[in-house]
Amino acid sequence: MAVFDFLLPDLGEGVVTSEIVELNVKLGQIVVEDDVLIAMMTDKATVELPSPVDGKIIKIAGGVGDIVNVGEVLFSFDVSDEAEISSPSAKTADIAPPIPEKAPEKPVIAQQNSNDILASPSLRRRAADADIDLSLIVGSGPAGRLTHADLDGFIASGGTYISQVKHQSPSSEANITGKTIKTGINEFPMRGVRRKIAEAMEISKLHIPHYTYVEEVDLTDLEKLRGQLNVERNDSQAKLTLLPFMMQAIVKAVAKFPECNAHYDAKNQMIKQFEAVHIGMAANTPNGLMVPVIKHAEAMDIWDYAAKISELAEKARNLTASRDEMSGSTITITSLGKMGGIVTTPIINAPEVCIIGNNKLVERPMVINGEIVIRKMMNISASFDHRIVDGYEGAQMVQYIKSLLEVPATLFMGDV
Repeated sequence: MAVFDFLLPDLGEGVVTSEIVELNVKLGQIVVEDDVLIAMMTDKATVELPSPVDGKIIKIAGGVGDIVNVGEVLFSFDVSDEAEISSPSAKTADIAPPIPEKAPEKPVIAQQNSNDILASPSLRRRAADADIDLSLIVGSGPAGRLTHADLDGFIASGGTYISQVKHQSPSSEANITGKTIKTGINEFPMRGVRRKIAEAMEISKLHIPHYTYVEEVDLTDLEKLRGQLNVERNDSQAKLTLLPFMMQAIVKAVAKFPECNAHYDAKNQMIKQFEAVHIGMAANTPNGLMVPVIKHAEAMDIWDYAAKISELAEKARNLTASRDEMSGSTITITSLGKMGGIVTTPIINAPEVCIIGNNKLVERPMVINGEIVIRKMMNISASFDHRIVDGYEGAQMVQYIKSLLEVPATLFMGDV
């Protein structure tokens, strides 16, 4: 028997381990070259890996949720002549799941929006080819992610799918008041994006001495400008939110405070200051916190920012962003949007040394020239790595951003 070992390749900068989030094949299955075998998640993105050969699978490194090191054997194939390589149609028949016994019909639970569905591109293609609405299927993978097994089960059961909740121990009883006492506990393994988020947050808070500086900013004039620009924009231009103006301010600020546009390599005690400004954009998605990156913000204008924000946010939601689009940030901006809040204390996206957060924009009475007037105010919360950025420098940077936003014309001028 001739055996071919498929090693887990390097999936991106600095990635040494990856998590199995979707397994599309099983032991003994016949596959042909380019069949999608597995989806692996790094701290940057989810990557589908195709089969490099025709053959029969005789070894799989693990199951969903298992961690595999780069360079380890992910799959072993029998590629000898004796391994009968079937046609695609025969292959499909080989892996088709048995038709389950008809279960009592239950209402199908639909996910809220097709854009919020967690599914790999190959699964989406299969569903599109079969004219199946993925919002009608309940995912059994991490964070509700749809797997090929979920789709197979949906098809085999004639369009009825019953979600599988793991490690659930429901129990309830009525007390003398007639109200229900609940004693059940649901246990879920931490997998996928949530595990990556947990690892990154633990490293950041454990090793980086944070300090957060908060300042209020009067955005009344900026809001007038933003409103006017949105009225006058053409159909090809994305709508302007506050983020493009914040990004423009950050680009100008890090030119004055380059120590804030940097990485710190603690192991080698090396600071890297970047001329390019690659802004990470912390985004909440159905799959958890993702940070797509707007590359070379220093070469963009506010309309470029708006278009890129819209494009990358959509890709992050649909898990279609490339590794390059999810890596390489030099500074990060975070915003809770309309939900906002008075103050936040953002956690630094290591190995960066600075993260800047918008808070809620509200109308507040302010005293100006001895008179009480209503102004549109927002707090900015910025966290810094105190090993690299001193408190005075961090405060200076935030004050400079404040000055730019309060006099928005200065955002579009040269050095001020």
